[in-house]
Amino acid sequence: MAELITRREGAVGWIVFSNPARFNAMTFDMWRALPERLAAFDADPAVRLVVLAGEGDKAFVSGADISQFEQNRASEDARAAYNRAVEAAYLAPILCAKPVVAKIRGICMGGGLGLAAACDVRFCSDDAVFRMPAARLGLGYSYTGMRRFVQTLGAANTADIFFSARKFDARDALQMGFVRRVVPAAELDGEVAAYAATVGENAPLSLIAAKAAIREVLKDPGDKDLAALQQKIDACFASADYTEGRTAFMEKRTPDFKGR
Repeated sequence: MAELITRREGAVGWIVFSNPARFNAMTFDMWRALPERLAAFDADPAVRLVVLAGEGDKAFVSGADISQFEQNRASEDARAAYNRAVEAAYLAPILCAKPVVAKIRGICMGGGLGLAAACDVRFCSDDAVFRMPAARLGLGYSYTGMRRFVQTLGAANTADIFFSARKFDARDALQMGFVRRVVPAAELDGEVAAYAATVGENAPLSLIAAKAAIREVLKDPGDKDLAALQQKIDACFASADYTEGRTAFMEKRTPDFKGR
């Protein structure tokens, strides 16, 4: 059964793409469900960051489930509805106020590459394989999606992977700056867990303000909302967590942040 599996482990919300028979390819229902699942974690005060991962050790996400294309893209209306669901899914990690981390094992191609690009930080195993096959499928990529790749990879690397539609490995992904770190497959779980634990110990309002600031930096000048950003920054300084952070620093202990 193709589905999104969600769970919470301490301060970490997990969303697992599960369609193992098709290397975790995204069905229409999975695309539609992702924004809802991320919004639920965003609204949960116990969750301080979200990790996206694929089920098993074969794939993160291999792309869209092509077996559904005839059904879901047969007419102009159906194609438009499908594309809206995909764009909303790509946008969901960006709109999530909390940090979103991609844990990439195995295949990460097409839609999977787009989802990973929408995350804030990406880790991968040394056996990860990446590809953007749009040019092999005759697909045009949207402006917003292409901009996301250019912001993450730079124009030259984006041109390379889209023009060639070639496969590239974890070392290439690291060199391009797409992933933060590459580790042996057996160490990926521990690496992501350690990173998530580190982030989860930090002040939630500071994490939200930092992500909002990064998002504003990447916007076009006319689209920026610096007043809303300033409110998030001011909320940090007005919070009990700000007092707790200073007190813990002076007392040489780990701060106990509450997110308020």
